[in-house]
Amino acid sequence: MCDQNASMKDQGNGKSAMSVHTDKRLILLDETDNVLVVAATLRADEVVNIEGQPITLHRRIGVGHKLARRAIAVGETVLKYGAPIGSMTEAVTAGGHVHVHNMKSDYIPTYTHDNQAAFTGASS
Repeated sequence: MCDQNASMKDQGNGKSAMSVHTDKRLILLDETDNVLVVAATLRADEVVNIEGQPITLHRRIGVGHKLARRAIAVGETVLKYGAPIGSMTEAVTAGGHVHVHNMKSDYIPTYTHDNQAAFTGASS
């Protein structure tokens, strides 16, 4: 088998490098992903570790949302499950919230609230 996940292999303690150095409430679905999935609600001003780097969160982030694994530039493809799911409309730093406010689907329309009154198709 191809050893493409060498950096994430068992470090002699039964845990991958990702699990040892990243908050256990953040899930990496595929080694190529540039986002992590939040498995438990995170509070604003809370500090989480992402690959050994302490990051202070600027906002509350709910379960199922995404955090940037590293800085992601405007226009850069967002990878989740090892597959492209969209692109960034705003730059984000490591630990930043990645959602419809700063990314768009490149495949289907992205819908957002218009002043919380109705959903509208976001233009790109």
